[in-house]
Amino acid sequence: MDNQAMPIASTSSYTKIQHLQRQAASLLLYQSVLQGEVGMAFLELLQAIRYTDADARGCLQAYGSYFHALAAKNQNWEDYLITQLLFSENPFTKLAQVREFEDLPPALVAAVRHDLQILQSLYECSSASLSEWIQGVAHMPISPVVWYKEQELVGGETKFPTYLQELDNWGDAVEELAAYYQQCGSGLFAEYRALRWQAGQFIGIRYSDPIKLSALVGYESQKDALLKNTEFLLSGEMALHVLLYGSRGSGKSSLVKSLLNEYSNRNLRLLEVAKSDLKDLPKIVEHLRGVSQKFIIFVDDLSFEEDDDAFKALKVVLEGNLTARPQNVVVYATSNRRHLIREFFVDRPTPKDNDEIHAWDTMQEKLSFSDRFGLTLTFEPADQKTYLKIVHHLAAQAEINITQEDLEFQALQWATRHNGRSGRTARQFIDFLKADLRLFATNNNTSNT
Repeated sequence: MDNQAMPIASTSSYTKIQHLQRQAASLLLYQSVLQGEVGMAFLELLQAIRYTDADARGCLQAYGSYFHALAAKNQNWEDYLITQLLFSENPFTKLAQVREFEDLPPALVAAVRHDLQILQSLYECSSASLSEWIQGVAHMPISPVVWYKEQELVGGETKFPTYLQELDNWGDAVEELAAYYQQCGSGLFAEYRALRWQAGQFIGIRYSDPIKLSALVGYESQKDALLKNTEFLLSGEMALHVLLYGSRGSGKSSLVKSLLNEYSNRNLRLLEVAKSDLKDLPKIVEHLRGVSQKFIIFVDDLSFEEDDDAFKALKVVLEGNLTARPQNVVVYATSNRRHLIREFFVDRPTPKDNDEIHAWDTMQEKLSFSDRFGLTLTFEPADQKTYLKIVHHLAAQAEINITQEDLEFQALQWATRHNGRSGRTARQFIDFLKADLRLFATNNNTSNT
């Protein structure tokens, strides 16, 4: 095919591309929408094809980078743009979570209306249109492959994204967008259900533990107490900080993590904070104040050394200070130690001349630190009856089909040879048995064939 038969990008196309660039540069609040890998690749592609004498090779490379970025995200350009819009964190999205729409500054509302109209123009610049422009600029016989996948619901169960796509003018959606942020939040807290605090910042956890409450059996009274306290948190009441204390493998951590899968549709978020980062706890709590989600700060395997800065920071959060405690945050901590601060015999007061005058008071403050949690749930070691009850429950969920006698015999043998009777041991046994039975069935079918 000669060049005359190939599509040539028109002057109007270049004018439109340059207009899109000016619009993108004029965003007032939603600049973050275009600051990710896909957004930057989109802007670089516009820059590559904006002139009539654009370099064909450079245009093709820019289009390849744009295609690759979309494929890596596994999203269409349109879906990506709306996702970034909904998760964006800026002065409007933050203020909309804590104020009614009528109380928002008029200039802020006007800026959002301005930005929404620009984002609508960028949304309408489809990958198919860009592919056709590349075909014209590069004088190609056919247009490059267009990245496409079926559109998905963006933003959870809310109908807002669908509403936005059906509007002729996105600028009319400011009030509905504010209501969305008030309900669902923004930024990382809207995008992720589970997060961790690491190196002074929040990090989203894309694949959180899938453990479900229904998979946990035993310790029913402790489970009920924790669920009730979590319901207080979700309903806006003042929930208690909770210490889950007891033997290893009893399911303390699994119970806390299962709350996320039980209540995430009610705006619950689980924030993991390592003991080494507890010194940042007061700062973390202030970050979470006023956010629309409810937060469980999860501290696993808690214990302290003497004069530990983490101890002092946690004490401030548990006991409070002049700053009012936010009602959307509680601390759930697990520990194998009833007394969270390690005590040595040398720490006990002795009648020496250099003793602290009120040494017993100091020691009692250390030993009673766990009492500062409003609710302490104790998990005793599993007896044989409880252990076998857990095994039977997990075996039924895993659809393991062996006799009750055989199951119990193997389960007790496993506990004896491994880590003793506990929920964790039961889970490990069932996982092993399930894999073993599947492998046996596969090998048996292969030999029969």
